[in-house]
Amino acid sequence: MSRAAWIRFVLVLGLLAGCAALALNKEPTLGLDLKGGVSVTLQTYDSPNGTKANAENTDRTKAVLEQRVNALGLSEPNIVRSGENRIIVELPGVKDADEAAEQLGQTAQLTVHPVVAGSITDKDQKPSKKGNRIVESDTPGEGYLEIGPTALEGEDITGAQPGQPQGTEWVVDVDFSRAGSKKFSDLSAAAACAEGDQRRIAIVLDNKVISAPEVQVPCGSSIQGGTQISGGFTVDEVNELAALIEGGSLPLEVKPIDVRFAGPTLGKQAIDDSIWAGVVGIALTGLFIVAVYRFVGLMATLALASYALLAYAMLIALGSTLTLPGLAGFVLAIGMAIDANVLVFERAREEYAAYPSAGLRRALMVGFNKAWSAIIDSNVTTLLAAGLLFFLGSGPIKGFGVTLTIGVIASMISALIIARVLTEVGVSNKWISKHPAVTGIGDIGRVRKWLDRKNPDLMKGRRNWLALSGVVTVIALSGIFVNGLNLGVEFAGGRVLEYSTQKTVTADDAREALANADVNDVASVQETDGGKILVRTGTISGEEAQQVQDVIATIGGTADLERDEKISASFGKELRDRALIAFGVAFLAQLLYLAVRFKWTFGVSAVIAMMHDVAIVVGLFAWLGKPIDGIFLAAAMTIIGLSVNDTVVVFDRIRERWRGSKPTDTFAAQANKAAVETLPRTVNTGLGTMFILAALAIIGGDSLRDFSIALLVGLVVGTYSSVFVATPLVTYLQQKWPMAKEKAQKATIERDDSGAVV
Repeated sequence: MSRAAWIRFVLVLGLLAGCAALALNKEPTLGLDLKGGVSVTLQTYDSPNGTKANAENTDRTKAVLEQRVNALGLSEPNIVRSGENRIIVELPGVKDADEAAEQLGQTAQLTVHPVVAGSITDKDQKPSKKGNRIVESDTPGEGYLEIGPTALEGEDITGAQPGQPQGTEWVVDVDFSRAGSKKFSDLSAAAACAEGDQRRIAIVLDNKVISAPEVQVPCGSSIQGGTQISGGFTVDEVNELAALIEGGSLPLEVKPIDVRFAGPTLGKQAIDDSIWAGVVGIALTGLFIVAVYRFVGLMATLALASYALLAYAMLIALGSTLTLPGLAGFVLAIGMAIDANVLVFERAREEYAAYPSAGLRRALMVGFNKAWSAIIDSNVTTLLAAGLLFFLGSGPIKGFGVTLTIGVIASMISALIIARVLTEVGVSNKWISKHPAVTGIGDIGRVRKWLDRKNPDLMKGRRNWLALSGVVTVIALSGIFVNGLNLGVEFAGGRVLEYSTQKTVTADDAREALANADVNDVASVQETDGGKILVRTGTISGEEAQQVQDVIATIGGTADLERDEKISASFGKELRDRALIAFGVAFLAQLLYLAVRFKWTFGVSAVIAMMHDVAIVVGLFAWLGKPIDGIFLAAAMTIIGLSVNDTVVVFDRIRERWRGSKPTDTFAAQANKAAVETLPRTVNTGLGTMFILAALAIIGGDSLRDFSIALLVGLVVGTYSSVFVATPLVTYLQQKWPMAKEKAQKATIERDDSGAVV
């Protein structure tokens, strides 16, 4: 084996050792569903400027709180309006509940003023002019400042970021809008020509001067675009201040009226079942890969184990929150990670069949090189979607973007580095190299032989395939119009019912009793402080609420109703709008990438296939009456990733065949050949993923059953659409807007010795 391979092997061992050390020494942050967290109930009040504390303005306040919580780095929160003027904020991984409540309750009203006078000792001193105010200063020993009327307000600020420009003192860099920049320019120009304290500008947060720097520019100059807030801040203080300013001021005044611990929304049994299902699914996937690809399959399975370690280490290093859908997504991504290995092994099989005398190691290396393009294209399109979901989405959309990004990066490291090192070391062994049948790449496989022998013309019936897909899509979507969508609590809101009982009742006991009594629309059951039971439901009638109370009373001796409030959708209108924008831009970005890498006709075909896949799954859930909730949303986003991944692999082979074909070959024939050649990879990848999904659906319990069903259907439909929707579409578009056979190259001008142009 080459020296370079040994160096890569040692580097891989070092990487895995580092990940293992990180995983063992740092505790992960668990989500509300796995561990629970702090629940803060905020009461909203009329603001001093006359804004009424009604449902509409409370929703506006809730939206600002969502931005503030995200800016503070508190992942996967749950924020809902309760009644007309209360907001319930549930935060995972918070150690200091009182501090969290204080941060949430800050109005964060930022204003900028001219300084009139400084070092005032009497707070009751009368201002020198009408419209001025005496305000307390945060600077030690300064006492109070007299400030003039407001020159800038929070609406003039477009952003705030922590910074350390001098390498020592932490500051907050504040950016102004165009109008804000003009106002600050006028203010700083006036201060630059003044003397004494009047050369200063006061930055006021919630009626307290947090910074009052002196303007350092000469008279006749001004400061434009932005400024810095300094004040001897620590790194935690500067991050908190930047987050408060970035999130914006609250439209209403809020005060915490209840701070408590809330237990996990899922029971211990559900969590244990999900973990066991993941273990079984991964084991079955590993056995399947070994059965199909033998020795190199075993090496790929070891690489998959390293993928799990890499993904977990990256997750806790970034401080992301682990939730059950996130864990299920990682388990699923382990199944998806085999795709790159399958692509390489199928290519290596083809290469060895064509040039057996060149040896196994060469076939394997050529397999990695030829599969590289498809692997990169499929992963880049997924990363584009993940990045846009993170930057444009909020709440669960943003969290899924992080999870998806980590999964894709870890799978690429696992497949392209770790699996390559292990397989290269393995096939370099003398005994292995003399027994190609043991390696798994010494033969193209029975499925591929059968396909080569039959040579089915799938594109001959492309009109029928597209018609069938259209009919199925219409039938699926008609379920939305016939039955409507069963929106979960996250989308439609519901009720919160809290009971105190005579006997101690665990959340698991209450959850089981409600399930046995066939009580509908129960979203979650939690234990809260004082041994109380909190039940969150969808929109239910008074009779159904009484049924819930009767069930709790049966197991608890009594059930005294402590709280009964209506709650708004946690995935409200603004979040829904941002999610739709994120989805739309993600589709557009993938279309543009495929247009650059292939041709715009390929991008359009891939996006239509993705929309087809999601539409069928949504329609099926509408017909079955299953809930459309946050877990389903995660499933829908995963289906998009599965769909584009499959389609790009087929498109990559189409492009390769078309550019290497004879002048007499037709595009439809080459597309058909490409689809047939990639079928073994499609089937093997699909089966590997299906083992994990089946285990999650059968063993994983109710909490993941709908998630698994959605993905199983999406996997089947996505596999179908890559061959029978995307490929036929691109062949039709090729007839009108053909893709060139030769890759476009820049023209060059050459001259001979005489200077003539050749």
